[in-house]
Amino acid sequence: MSLDADVMVDRRRIRRKLTFWRVVAVCCVIAAVLAVAAVATPAGREALGGSRAIARVKIDGLIRSDQARVEALERLERSSAPAVIVHINSPGGTTSGSEQLYDALMRLKAKKPLVVVVEGLAASGGYIAALAADQIIAQQTSLVGSIGVLFQIPNVSELLKTVGVKVEEVKSSPLKAAPNGYEPTSPEARAALDALVRDSYAWFRDLVKTRRSMDDATLQTVADGRVFTGRQAVGLKLIDQLGDEKTAVAWLVAQKNIPAGLPVRDFRLAPRLGDMTFLRATASVALEAIGLGAIAQRLEQSGVAQAVDRLGLDGLLVLWAPSSANAVP
Repeated sequence: MSLDADVMVDRRRIRRKLTFWRVVAVCCVIAAVLAVAAVATPAGREALGGSRAIARVKIDGLIRSDQARVEALERLERSSAPAVIVHINSPGGTTSGSEQLYDALMRLKAKKPLVVVVEGLAASGGYIAALAADQIIAQQTSLVGSIGVLFQIPNVSELLKTVGVKVEEVKSSPLKAAPNGYEPTSPEARAALDALVRDSYAWFRDLVKTRRSMDDATLQTVADGRVFTGRQAVGLKLIDQLGDEKTAVAWLVAQKNIPAGLPVRDFRLAPRLGDMTFLRATASVALEAIGLGAIAQRLEQSGVAQAVDRLGLDGLLVLWAPSSANAVP
């Protein structure tokens, strides 16, 4: 019986030691992965202030006000990157968000040469952002333009009449919270909204005219809300040339004296540890190897989780929405 007790004690001691060394091994693996990731990933090299490279910034999807994005662009101003290439693929968004992004890119352009490459779409607010560039480049079939301002609100007054619902309100003046969608829009409210839209539209037109050195006749042609292909946009002075990122690099070398042969590396506007694909994959393999498969599985799942982009855009919009699939609720 005493022998059995000693065996059990020894087993427990061995288990405790094994658990301890497993924890130590995991810590060592994580430290090693972090060290390798700092050298092997763009985000890691960026954090360490690595070798000089042209910075690649991506502007995708709907544009809203985003202070974190502004702060990231300010960090890029202070970085060692000699130039910036901004890839835009956006239908636009809010007027305030687009203006904020434009202003941030203009401050960045004052410090470093900045080229915009239109990947698929730079419409409305997306085109406002592109206007900050020294040079705008687009592919032949990219869509550019949609110079205009939009205010949309669903009106359910007829539906409420059908179901017998009436919304009552008390407000300080007739134009307070107008339009509200629960009653037909009054002529006074429509006139007030029209003044807002026209004022923002005038700002947009003046921005295009100034930044693109455009005469009134050309401006009148391009500022009717349409989008144009890259091929059309060159002749209309909406963009400077056709091409892609290689074209942008060649322009920087030829026009801004950027050294030839520099790599182009991603500069993440919201860098996070979870963005390091290499780190996630390596850590997952390491955890699996030491018997912690459940943790590895959860790590892998977290890497593929995607945030849902809400379409709750408030205020005036500079947005290209050609179909119901892109409509703003």
